[in-house]
Parts: sequence; structure tokens; C-alpha cells
Amino acid sequence: MLDYCKLKDFAPGEGVVLGAYAEKFDTDDWIDVAVPGDVHLTLVAAGRIPDPFYNRNELVCAWVEEREWWYRAQFTYKHGLPQSEERLLLIFHGLDTFVTIWLNGEPLGEHGNMFREVVFDVTHKVRTDRPNTLALCFEAPVDHVRDKPSLFWLPGVLEDTKRNLMRKAQFGFGWDWGPRLPTVGIWRPVELRREHQAAIQGVHFATLEIDPEGERALVSIRVDVERFAGDQPIEVALALIPPNEAEAVAERTIALEEAGARLLAETKMSVKQPSLWWTHDLGEPSLYTLQVRILQDGRELENQRASVGIRTLELDQSLDPDESGARFFRFVLNGVPIFARGANWIPASSFVGALTADRYERLLSAARDANMNMLRVWGGGIYEHDAFYEICDRLGILIWQDFMFACAPYPEDDPNFVDEVRAEARYQVKRLRNHPSLALWCGNNENQWLHQQRALPQEAKKPVPGTLYYDEIIPEAVQELDGFTPYWPGSPYGGPHPNSMMEGDVHDWHVWHGLPVRETDEVDLAKLFTSGPEPEDVSFVHYAENMGRFISEFGMHASPVYETLRRCMPSDQLYHHSPTMDHHNKDNPKNKGDNLMLTVTGLPKDLEEYIDFSMIAQAEGLKFGIEHFRRRKPHCSGTLFWQFNDCWPVLSWSILDYYGFGKAGYFYVKRAYAPVLASFKVLDDRAIELWITNDTLEAVRDTLTIQLGTFAKGKVWEEQHQVQVPANSSQVVWRGEPQTVVAQPEHYLVVRSLADRFPPNRHFFAAVKDLQRPIVEPEVTFSSRGEHELLAHVHAPAYLYYVHVIVPDEYTYFSDNYFDLMAGETRTVVVTNPKVPLTPEIVSVGWR
Repeated sequence: MLDYCKLKDFAPGEGVVLGAYAEKFDTDDWIDVAVPGDVHLTLVAAGRIPDPFYNRNELVCAWVEEREWWYRAQFTYKHGLPQSEERLLLIFHGLDTFVTIWLNGEPLGEHGNMFREVVFDVTHKVRTDRPNTLALCFEAPVDHVRDKPSLFWLPGVLEDTKRNLMRKAQFGFGWDWGPRLPTVGIWRPVELRREHQAAIQGVHFATLEIDPEGERALVSIRVDVERFAGDQPIEVALALIPPNEAEAVAERTIALEEAGARLLAETKMSVKQPSLWWTHDLGEPSLYTLQVRILQDGRELENQRASVGIRTLELDQSLDPDESGARFFRFVLNGVPIFARGANWIPASSFVGALTADRYERLLSAARDANMNMLRVWGGGIYEHDAFYEICDRLGILIWQDFMFACAPYPEDDPNFVDEVRAEARYQVKRLRNHPSLALWCGNNENQWLHQQRALPQEAKKPVPGTLYYDEIIPEAVQELDGFTPYWPGSPYGGPHPNSMMEGDVHDWHVWHGLPVRETDEVDLAKLFTSGPEPEDVSFVHYAENMGRFISEFGMHASPVYETLRRCMPSDQLYHHSPTMDHHNKDNPKNKGDNLMLTVTGLPKDLEEYIDFSMIAQAEGLKFGIEHFRRRKPHCSGTLFWQFNDCWPVLSWSILDYYGFGKAGYFYVKRAYAPVLASFKVLDDRAIELWITNDTLEAVRDTLTIQLGTFAKGKVWEEQHQVQVPANSSQVVWRGEPQTVVAQPEHYLVVRSLADRFPPNRHFFAAVKDLQRPIVEPEVTFSSRGEHELLAHVHAPAYLYYVHVIVPDEYTYFSDNYFDLMAGETRTVVVTNPKVPLTPEIVSVGWR
């Protein structure tokens, strides 16, 4: 309906006094704003504020959240007045957040929830003989809750925002990786919908069963219909169309002859030779088209089409027979227990209204290319745009979906707030339930855990404020409106305490915060967020102490690439711990990441070293943790590290920075998440085991080459070993004794697959900073395959560590990067970029 509006700000309350809602109000000095869109980016384009992501401009832009913002638009409706059996609905799919709406100078209503649509019947309000005027006033969000009592665990925290009293994206008020830039405005489309006699109010598609041979599937379809005019019988016509075909494989027409406004059509259909939806690593994510039409006397009243998948998905929490007292936490897709390999997803921009399908496509394709089969939509952001879920459906990536509650207690004594949560939960369950990528509904992020660890121990035994939502309102909505997707009350949750290693999921922040890993999980939060750990307590080797069932958060900090830093700060601020650099590091204290580098690389002397050393520490840590957790399969059945992406240019836990440049961690994770993984484990007696972890549905039969070498001279010994590893399993395939595998800092151990079933992997016998190795320069040559594809041939005269090809453009794709080469080895990196011509002059190669 709307592509653009006019935009202007006023002091709080001033717009109404001046009559900004009136039809003839003067808008000559108002500026254009895209719908859907974002106020901040509109102001940047108009020259009213600088880029909030550059330098410390976030602070200069703080005034935006203190104003009220008005949208105005005129539209002409040329389709004639609605007839007696018709209605006209004005639908706002996303308003952020506290807003009053007027149409033609008359109030339509108010809304106060960013996370659900609001619908107005304007059948008798829209004019057809002259333009209509729409006006919206968005209140300053903090003003709306300023007089409400504060609710938080730590005194003084959140006092200035009271974000937990709003149904609004929580991260917008600042996080330990995000700026304080709370958004405002129309952030999802506006629709003017004309309906005749009846309308579809909901469609629910589910797979009931798939026979063991995969010859037949039984699916259920439920269609809710509202008949708002007349009482004539209605028919619901269903058709299920296979992937890449035009003809339906199952059809059904259901007559609804009963009286009343609320009608229900339910049926089951058998599908022969179904094409199942799988994650991309296990098969094809096949999508059917479900067509739903409602008819009256042969006349089509409405026609909806949606992509659906035939698949079953369960959450197995049965007892683990091999680890006493423990329970599994594993997803079972189409009868197959899977290991979830993935990451946590945060909003891909602070300005969520301006996110595009192209941006989602690029980021989600990068996740798939890194061998990820699951992403967790974290509860402090947004229920993502439709494009996000549609792309995950198509790419074969499962979604763990949090409800939007994070790191705070939430009020239960405000009836309006409770009603909003109930309406929001029902809206989002109906909106997302049909996506085959949807694997889990989760009540919140860390609220039960943090409540237990709160600074006021006398309150910790009481239920967390918000329990009403996580234990009653949300699961009731999931059960009633979905009924098939598992629900989990929070993350982490399960066992004798919320972060138990015995059952449920675990957030492992012990490494980053330098805390001991233990089953009785008591943390002084006040100390944790005001002072850092001792350097000797921070080491990623402590991941090996975690015996959790499913690790849904763990990670470590790293700088983005130099090009990202160059774009977001002045040249005189391009040094470690400069005021601007520290401003783009929202974690506290600012030197916490230094402690991790201290144990891995040593402390950096300049910016170049800081970028590389922080990336190395993150990459080696993620590699170590993922390998440990994957070796524990099936006792551990998933790792979702923190975090995949960024919402602005920042020093954070991401492996893909805001512009889309992959850090070293991205490429390390890509190899550690390969469907078949070879990894080394050091035992207490200093012997070393080699494990093969096989996430595929076929046995691995391979010949392994295992080599001990020195950095200076290369191979000391080499042996070949034949292995056979069953499908969907993890097991030891080789053991090296201490007298054979000499554990000295000048040695390395490497394994390769003769059949190329897995990426090569290596083990060092000391921290990177303590390795005894010569530092040599790689020999690099280039060849071209056309304007947009370049081959970088990298040869190692001696062992090379952390070899990486650099192109200062975020649309560049590397077949591999940030890798090691043994003496005499050559690797060709395929470099492609669809937008920028590639020549050797813009390509450089780094190493350490």
C-alpha cells in the first residue's frame, strides 16, 4: 500500500498540540521516509545526523530516541466503495513501538507492541472520491515507561531504559556487542486488504507420519476461516504441489455448511513417494507448494499459496544409557538423530526495518557454506522478517526460535503487558509454524539462569518474574496453535539448575569469563560485569571440562578485519584501545579479550597484531571447543556458538562481521563443522587419540595418512591407517603413544584423508606463541579464470601458519582461507567476486 511517507520529529507531546494529524497540516518541511524502513537511516540520507556506525557518532545520535516521530501519507483508493458483503482492512505488519494512528483526521487507535501486527477495519472510513490522509505518531519509547517501577536484578541496571517493560527489540538499548540506537517507525509493510464475505485466518500444515520405507507420508491441514458476511456455504479447496512440478499430488475440497462466523476445515492427506525436507547436509530441503482457496458458489473469495515441507522433527530427551543420570538433548529429523552444527543469530543490522532479502540471502548462504545446519534466533532481537525463514527453508537450515525475552525479569502484574505477550505469542506461532526449518520454540534467553545467579540471593528461590509467560502463556499458545514443534522454557534450561550439564542445554561462558566449569553454577554477576578474570583463568582448553548435552552458547571475542575498522573510524583512531576502538567494543572491561590472547598468541604490539592475534585466539578456541563437543556425540548433540553475525561494525564474538567479511574463525568453523571430522584428543597419560566423527548417513571407509613433523624440517614419520566408521557416529580410530608422538613445541601432528572425506587437521603441542618454528614467506602466484574469478596459488617453502588471502571487498568468496601449509605443499584458493573485477593488484596474502 505504502512505499514512502513524510517524516518529521517534534518534542514529546508537541505534534498533537499542533494538530499534525489533521488533513491539511503543512508538511512542506517534512522529509521522505521509506516504508518499511528506518528513521535513523532516513536522517542520515537527509543530512540531519552523521552515520551512527562511524567513529563515536552513536553518541551524537542519542537525541533521536528522545523525540516523537510522525509519519504522514496520502493515498487514493480507486476501487470503489466496499459492498455490503465486503470489508476493507488496514493492516500494519510492524509498528515500532508506541504509536497512535489517525485516518482522515480521526483517531483509528493505538498500538504498543513491535512484535505483532495491528489491524483496523476501515470499511466505512476510506474515501474513494478524494485522497485519504494517514498519520502516525510514535512516542519516545523511554518516555512511555518512565513512570513505571523498575524491575531488574542488579540495582541501577536498566534504570535509564526499562527495556524489559516494553515489547520492543531489547538489543536496541545496547548490549555487550551492540550500540544504543533504539529504532522507531514503520518497520514492516502496510497493507490495505479488501475481503469478500469470508477470509482465511490461518493455515496449519503438519506431517503426521512417514512410513519407514519412505513410500508414503500422512499430512494434516487445518484452515481457519472467518465468514463475516452472509451465511452461504463455503468450500475450502486444497492442493499440494510437489517441488518443481505444476500438477498436484494430493487434492481435497471441504464443504463448510455450518452456521456462524468461525469456521474450521480439517483434513488428512496421503502423499505417495514423498520428497522429504532434510537439512542440506543430509539430503535435499524439498519444498511443496500448498494452495488454499476459499470458494462460494464457484466464486473464488481468496487464494493463498505457501511453501511447506514434509518432515517430522522431535526433541529426544530420553535417558542416556552410557552416562548415568544424564538425558539426551537431541533433535530427531525424519527419524534420524542429528548433531546440530550452528551458531546464534542476532539481528543483521541495528536498523531492522531496512533489512533486505539480499542481505539475508548472503548471510544465510555463508552459514550453509560453513556447514551449519541450525541457527538460533536469539531472544534479545526480533522475530525475523519473512525472508529469513523462507531462505532457511530453501537452504535446509533448522531454526531454534526464541521468544523475545532476554537477560531480564519481565513484569507479570501489568494486565496490558500480559495481554500483549499473549497476543504476540499467538500471532508469532501462527505466523511461523508452517516453516519446515522451525525446529524449536524457546521461551527466553538466560532468564531462569540469571535469576538463579542474581545479586540478591534471598530472591533467587522465587520464580523468575516472567514465569507466567515461559511456563503458561507461551507453551499454551504453542500447544494450541502448533502442537508439533517442541517447546523449551528457556536457554539455558534443564536439570538440577538451569545450566546443568546433565540435561537440557548449556551456555558455556566459563572460558570467556575465566570461571571454573562446574555442575553447581554460582556466579557473582555484579563482579562478573564490572571486573575481568585473572589471565591465568582464561583458556579455551577448559571447554574439554564441559560434559553438557547441547551447548547452545559459547564463544570468544575477536576483531573484525582491517577493512571493516578502516570504514568505521578515522585514521587517527586506528590503534588498539583508541577511544573509538574501545567505543566499538561494547564488552567490559575493554581488555578482557587481551587475557585470552595472552595464553594463545601473547599480547599484540600494534593494530595488525591485534587483529591477527584476536582472530587466532577466537579461531583456535572455537576449533578446540567444537571438536571436543563433536567427539562426545551422541552424549552431546549440538553446538551453537556465540555468535554468527553482527548488527554494526564492532569487536565482538561474531565470525562474520557487519559488512560480511569472514574472520579467521569463520573458516576454522567451516572445517570443524565438516560433516565428517577428524580430530585429535590428548589424554591424561599424554597419549593422543584420533577420532572420526561422522554426521552423515553413510559409513566412512577411508585410508588416513597420519604424520608427525617438525616445523623446520617437515616429516619425522608417517603411517597410513584404514578406518571404517559407522553412519552417524563418533569413535576413536587411532592412538599414538607418548614415546612415538613426541610432544615438543617444534612438532606438529597432522591427519589427511586419502579419499578426501574430511578436511586435513593438525594438532600443536604448545600454544601458538610457544611454537618453535621458522617464520618464512609463502610463494604466491596468480592465474585468472575471467574478470570475476582469480586463482591464488600459495606454496610453502616451510611450515606456514594462518595463511590468508585478502581482498578489501565484502562480496568476495574464498574456497578456503586462514589455513596451514606443510613444507613443500601448494594450495590453490579460488577467489570470486560477482561485483568487483579481480586482479592480483587488489589481492594480498598474509600469514603468521
